[in-house]
Amino acid sequence: MIKVFTTNSCVYCHALLDWLDDQNIKYEEIDAVTSEEALERGISSVPVTIITGADGQETKIVGFDRPALKKALKTLAA
Repeated sequence: MIKVFTTNSCVYCHALLDWLDDQNIKYEEIDAVTSEEALERGISSVPVTIITGADGQETKIVGFDRPALKKALKTLAA
């Protein structure tokens, strides 16, 4: 499962979502401004991607860090 916390005005958020779409990667976009989950997780900057593996372990990536995303996605696919 992939969750991406974003805001409407964040250009890096839009770039990340476009990249995920280009890679045909499914994700859930969550508005970091209005989401209770974002508040509970203490998300204060965006984008934040949380990738949850089958074992329930979470990987949190702050920003549009392509190498970190590719590495985490490989782990998810394994």
